[in-house]
Amino acid sequence: MPALPLDEAGKYVAAAYVVFLALILTYVAIMAAKLARIDRELGELADLAEGRSDTDPPGADAEAEQPGGIGAVEVHHG
Repeated sequence: MPALPLDEAGKYVAAAYVVFLALILTYVAIMAAKLARIDRELGELADLAEGRSDTDPPGADAEAEQPGGIGAVEVHHG
């Protein structure tokens, strides 16, 4: 004889599946949030590595790369 009659056990099995599904969805949501944060921070690090920031005016990098612009080094061969 089973510990619980089958008509009562079905409710507990269904509840266990609901709890398991809730745990899986919570885990996926946490991992998605972490992935989004890591992606955002990686983008910020890439911008810093390229010498750019969100506060730079548009075209600030173009000035530095043009000959004679800001940051240009003149070499005289003499």
